Amino acid sequence: MRKWTRWEDWVAVVVGIVVALSTIWMTAMGASVALMLILGILLIASGVVNLARPGMVAMEWVQGALGILLFISPWVGGYSSQPGVAWVSWIGGAVTIIVVALAMQPMVHMPHRTVMH
Repeated sequence: MRKWTRWEDWVAVVVGIVVALSTIWMTAMGASVALMLILGILLIASGVVNLARPGMVAMEWVQGALGILLFISPWVGGYSSQPGVAWVSWIGGAVTIIVVALAMQPMVHMPHRTVMH
């Protein structure tokens, strides 16, 4: 895998940017601001790490966990009644989960090699 070329990681970075910046132009209140900023920034960071080091399987799992956290954050953070902000979280989380699943497909189908010592 070549550095800085995986479209799945670029999508995760863009989702992180949209989620983090959406708190500026949307009416975000309470826990939604903190949750969306933190999860957005963490998505950006994990996407950049995956772009720089594409072989790190653990970071794919981190991105998947962040996508799940982003998806459930409107209910956990109590902002599911704020339609605009909640939809950004739900759609951003779903997109992240989907692209992480697509990014992990080649790793799942790679033949396992045993190392002889």
